[in-house]
Amino acid sequence: MKLKSVLTLLFMLLSYLPTFANASESKYLGQEHRDIKSLSQHDIEELNRGGGWGLAKAAELNGVPGPAHILEMGSEIGLTSDQENKIQVIYDNMKIEAIELGKQLINLEKILNNGFSNKTINQSLLENTVQDIEKVRAKLRVIHLSTHLQTPSILTTEQIKRYNELRGYSNDPCKNIPEGHNPEMWKKHNGCSDQ
Repeated sequence: MKLKSVLTLLFMLLSYLPTFANASESKYLGQEHRDIKSLSQHDIEELNRGGGWGLAKAAELNGVPGPAHILEMGSEIGLTSDQENKIQVIYDNMKIEAIELGKQLINLEKILNNGFSNKTINQSLLENTVQDIEKVRAKLRVIHLSTHLQTPSILTTEQIKRYNELRGYSNDPCKNIPEGHNPEMWKKHNGCSDQ
């Protein structure tokens, strides 16, 4: 009986060895092969094309539409040709600025990367480069968020509502309890307060 217990314990300990062996493995594994370690290929493509890069989430996820998505779903939200033209101008202007700033950001990240890679970076260069990167990133974010600020004055309330429905943002789980669910339990699980 004692031998069986010892073998069971030994088996359990051995089964944990792979877990301990991988405990120090970096979550960045594989990224060391990137040309610019801090940017994925997708990041670089997004910045080069003037894409949103998630910089306008504060507007988008609070129901303030962005011009790129408005243009994509123009017919579904009932854009008039006048509205479409105005949104297109906003989008085109944003795109020009965003592409230029995206290229600057990529270049600055490359300078930072190369400083570490070549072992030529010092504290002063580090601070200056990171500050420059963050200034460009801030400008880029402002440009993307600013376009969201301009769209509500062009769209109707109904179009904004439809936009948010199509994007999947308007389904309030506290007000839209699916058929067949216990309303009390549904509200509890979705963090709804009794109103």
